[in-house]
Amino acid sequence: MTTPAILLLGLPPGTLCGIDLLSFTTSPRFQGIKDIPAGWHFIFTGATASLSIRHGFWFHISDPDPNHSSPAPLIVRKWDASREELVPQTDQAAQLQWRANVGSVWKDGLTPYRQSAAPAARSHGSREGQEGAVVEEVRDWSDLTSHITPALLSRITDSSNPWYWTLTSASCAKEDRDEIPGLSREESVLVEEKELGFLKVDLTRTWREGAVGRERTEGAMDRSWALEEVVRSSATGSGGEWGADVLGEMQVCFLMVLTLANWSCLEQWKRILGLVFTCKRVVVEREEWFAEVVALLRKQLKRCEDVEGGLFDFGDEGGTLLKRLLKGFKRMLDEAFEDANDGVEVKEEVEELEAFLKAEYGWDLSDSYVRKGMLELEDGEQVEMEMNDLEGEDERGEYAPVIVELG
Repeated sequence: MTTPAILLLGLPPGTLCGIDLLSFTTSPRFQGIKDIPAGWHFIFTGATASLSIRHGFWFHISDPDPNHSSPAPLIVRKWDASREELVPQTDQAAQLQWRANVGSVWKDGLTPYRQSAAPAARSHGSREGQEGAVVEEVRDWSDLTSHITPALLSRITDSSNPWYWTLTSASCAKEDRDEIPGLSREESVLVEEKELGFLKVDLTRTWREGAVGRERTEGAMDRSWALEEVVRSSATGSGGEWGADVLGEMQVCFLMVLTLANWSCLEQWKRILGLVFTCKRVVVEREEWFAEVVALLRKQLKRCEDVEGGLFDFGDEGGTLLKRLLKGFKRMLDEAFEDANDGVEVKEEVEELEAFLKAEYGWDLSDSYVRKGMLELEDGEQVEMEMNDLEGEDERGEYAPVIVELG
């Protein structure tokens, strides 16, 4: 064994299994995955492809040390039929035995790591082309996990084990739990699941405690104070980079929606976007950070079609929310950076995102649209039409928010 590998022992044939951005149905000969590149990875399984709860766990492969010769990492997990999930192999003797005998399943039982179903077809069968395709796929995944840290995963998954982080489709944050009137919390929960420890993002109060009048109104219109409070309270050792935990949580939440279809993670992902894209003062002070957020969002949205039927329906409420946020953010950039030469980095990222959304989904993030006009029908008759679809998004002119001084 010369490359990192993970053994997934005892998986029933026909089980849904996935690593990172690729999912597949297991065969009787499947025993695990080899040639795993360095970095963060996520394994998930489900008894069926659609109806069962999915279980998953994060793990990390360290870069090889050129100065020290050591065995390639071998992770061993086994299927627990009663819980329908993979659990660690805790028997040390069994782990040593598998490390000694992994060669027996290396060729036929372990599938090479990849992130698409048919890399050979895309690279015309050449070895160099296949390797190049794998490198590109690894880079995509690396971009989507660049701010994830052990401390971040431990907080979100409430894990006491610093190198073992698990969650499921049903894992939920406290703020996303449904409360059934007349029932206690214990009575309303059918299956007890791990509570997710998200950053506290409360979009209903984005001003400091005790704020009144103008300060409170400004805090509602510009959520910079709330973002700074979230960043300040996120002390999980992310290397001191400002806002790294916010970016990391945005990455984890999106990937858990993509792989596990976790509803609570989707809600937190939307809360983070709702906070970040409504900050006017901080975008001037932290332009580079905001540019990174926009670039990350573009990379995430490019992967939405990895899920059959698309991860989001961009025509439903979720699409409307994102379109409204991006339109407001684009307009806010013009107000925050009065000089056209300022804010170039974040503006260029927004332009790239806008071009992608226009090409993929036909979105127009500009403020120019016709609200009222004449429409000519097929028989030549002209009727006056008025469009109310975007009325809720228009904050200009008579619809602009106003700060009122109370005497």
